[in-house]
Amino acid sequence: MRSGWHYAHVHQPDPKDHSIENPDASDNEKDASLTVSAASMLGLSQELPDNPAEGYYEWQKTEDGKKIPNYLFSEQEPLLGFAGLYEFWPDPELPEDDPERWLLTCTVLTTTTQDALGHIHERSPIVIPKDRFAEWLDPDLTDKADVQHLLDSLTEPTLTPRIVSTRVNSVRNNGPELIQPVE
Repeated sequence: MRSGWHYAHVHQPDPKDHSIENPDASDNEKDASLTVSAASMLGLSQELPDNPAEGYYEWQKTEDGKKIPNYLFSEQEPLLGFAGLYEFWPDPELPEDDPERWLLTCTVLTTTTQDALGHIHERSPIVIPKDRFAEWLDPDLTDKADVQHLLDSLTEPTLTPRIVSTRVNSVRNNGPELIQPVE
């Protein structure tokens, strides 16, 4: 099985074509309400992952057009759980018994940033609080209204921004030093 960091719905003829869900969608789905529209085609069961991370990067645009990389993290929780969607996409070009036929795709759901971090970036991942993980991951959570109610009831996380090196701008760079503050 292959995997990819993008969301391809089973009904899409091409996994890179986002037009079925939202012509403006990207690898981070643009709105919490997409959870309801995207997953409703097959039902929500088993399509709501909790993507764990210690933090994430956002780039703050300055008035002169520069982008300053920030690492956002919680000082209270060692791991954040990002709301997401996943789907197994069957490649119609490959035979049904080909082990490479299925592509596992995933996306992180984002929403408009409501808190003081909105000056860094207008969008942020939807963070599922640790005490709500079981509720989010419940395989019986399949009703669209219940999912939307859960998303609407989440509180904004308290995150700390840290300006980091522009080395994070390249995916070729990797390592724990990338989340260290710039001196």
